[in-house]
Order: sequence, then structure tokens, then C-alpha cells
Amino acid sequence: MEIAIETNSTNKTMSTTTTTKACASCTHWKTQASGQGECRRNAPQLITFEIDDDVKVESRFPTTAEDDWCGEFETK
Repeated sequence: MEIAIETNSTNKTMSTTTTTKACASCTHWKTQASGQGECRRNAPQLITFEIDDDVKVESRFPTTAEDDWCGEFETK
């Protein structure tokens, strides 16, 4: 969370702006379902899984919650 406080000495007023650096506010995040989305900061990841003796491979972006965060945040 980033907090910026601005003061105006002439009018003796103060305003506070709070910015939450979470996935829902990030330019790399795409909403998929209620409270969930995909992080598209990097390329999709390969996922392998087995179904009925067959091995399947798919590529997917990581799924994150809207209130998750990381060090790659960029404001929308």
C-alpha cells in the first residue's frame, strides 16, 4: 500500500490518497471470474497432466486473486 499526504499551508487543508498495489489494480491483470484473474506479466506457463493414460500439455497464465500482489506491479 502506498500513502501520499498533501498539505496546503495557505488553506490549512490536507488530503490523503491511498493506492493499493494489488493484482486488480495492475495493468498486467485480466479478470476471469469473481475475485480471480490471470497475471499476464510473463508468457503463459506449460502445464502437464495425465488423463486416462494420456499426457496432456496446455499453456496457461498464472491465476491470482484480485488482492494478491507481487514486485512487478504497474498501475493501469
